[in-house]
Amino acid sequence: MKRSLRRALWAGAVVALTVAAVPVTTAFGAGTVTTTFTKAQDWGTGHETRVTVTNGSSATVTTWRIEFDLPSGTTISSAWDADVTSSGNHYVAVKKSWAGGIAPGASFSWGYNGSGAYKAPLNCTINGAACGGGTTPPTTTPPTTTPPTTTPPTTPPPTTPPPTTNPPNPGGKKVVGYFAEWGVYGRNYHVKNIQTSGSAAKLTHILYAFGNTTGGRCAIGDSYADYEKAYTAADSVDGVADTWDQPLRGSFNQLRKLKRMNPHLKVIWSFGGWTWSGGFTQAAQNPAAFAESCYNLVEDPRWADVFDGIDVDWEYPNACGLTCDTSGPNAFKNVISALRSKFGSSALVTAAITADGSNGGKIDATDYAGAIGNLNWLMPMTYDYFGAFAAQGPTAPHSPLTSYTGIPQQGFNSDAAIQKLKSKGVPANKLLLGIGFYGRGWTGVTQAAPGGSATGAAPGTYEAGIEDYKVLKNTCPATGTIAGTAYAKCGSNWWSYDTPSTINGKMTYANNQGLGGAFFWELSGDTSNGELIGAIKGGLG
Repeated sequence: MKRSLRRALWAGAVVALTVAAVPVTTAFGAGTVTTTFTKAQDWGTGHETRVTVTNGSSATVTTWRIEFDLPSGTTISSAWDADVTSSGNHYVAVKKSWAGGIAPGASFSWGYNGSGAYKAPLNCTINGAACGGGTTPPTTTPPTTTPPTTTPPTTPPPTTPPPTTNPPNPGGKKVVGYFAEWGVYGRNYHVKNIQTSGSAAKLTHILYAFGNTTGGRCAIGDSYADYEKAYTAADSVDGVADTWDQPLRGSFNQLRKLKRMNPHLKVIWSFGGWTWSGGFTQAAQNPAAFAESCYNLVEDPRWADVFDGIDVDWEYPNACGLTCDTSGPNAFKNVISALRSKFGSSALVTAAITADGSNGGKIDATDYAGAIGNLNWLMPMTYDYFGAFAAQGPTAPHSPLTSYTGIPQQGFNSDAAIQKLKSKGVPANKLLLGIGFYGRGWTGVTQAAPGGSATGAAPGTYEAGIEDYKVLKNTCPATGTIAGTAYAKCGSNWWSYDTPSTINGKMTYANNQGLGGAFFWELSGDTSNGELIGAIKGGLG
């Protein structure tokens, strides 16, 4: 499973500066189905709005169509989790094809970023019925026995600064996404894009990848990208440019700003990966010294507030990745124990691990269950099972959820990995299901169905044999599904990747298995409006 081949992804955007002290909500009613527009952010020159459709009827709402006008000076620049079209200042929003029905008493949310200050929509209808209701936003103060009034109070009600997004339930499912430090170069994907795509509102945790493990110590991966690169106002999360003499710049400072705008978000510094896992072998010889070096780096006073913990991406303990490790089955457990002892009980300590569920495979080589007591969660990398690193094929989906007739290797599927880890004693709620925001492909393929022969890797934007979902959805749309994931044949090229529809099915699996949520590699592979992360968040509920 060659994670090196997907370590080069990311795109560009627009963002928010500040937020009003009290969220503004405008509710419209159409019978027993209501639509609520909530101002999530307003930074003067732009705003973010969350729109919630709530089904108060006794029957499932299988489709919805919202029409509304925006006042002069306000336009929608991007939207997520709904298909939005416009004619002048008139907008139509309809349900995404991957979104399920809304059960009685349930609701569904989508959102948009707009130019200009927030203004309540006008002339709203839902499913053709007049919305009705006023456009005066209610206050957030508790109701009294007297009717509400639109007259401003003489003394503003006491408030506390609210989060700039609708934060996920802290006790709910985890939605964890990787941010690749090198994405700020050729891919032009920056922390700001996490905000403007709407992804920040859906994420619970960001994994910053990667720190190095050279010499058995934690070390900086790329100092320029991490904390030296100066951001202009246009590229900065909050619209404020870096100065030459400020103590922290780069992605670390941008992440700090992102967390201020999204107080629910946690950021974890991930170390290792395919290229930089070699140092773990030496770390296993002296876990305490390794943990000490990691703590000193993560908790460096310049950026200690940015990170909420550490992630270990060791590919692979007591097995072979880019290099082979022979530290023994207890090495991983010992390293994790040392990290927990040094970082303490309040820090997050997580790990991305192999998803090789074959008999005698990589999961069997390490005592992952023995380490789970010191970990907040484990992330089996349930992708990259198959790809053009086997140049002649056979073609196979790189992220099958289940086995299927003709699969090239038994145990190389998500369910096999999850079941093996559970059987070894890893609690289901400490396992996250992995999703790839990219496809793997071959060329020289004549057979549409999986199992065909090939002549090599399909062309890719950055690397042969791999391509972002945001590209493939347009250049090679899915033509079939197998084992819970999608594939496509375009000319002589054959690709496999996940779509919003297959992700929805995988999230159903995660929920049915009692998993703790999902994670994905990585943010820049998604569309500019966060189509895939929306499917993860919507599917997990």
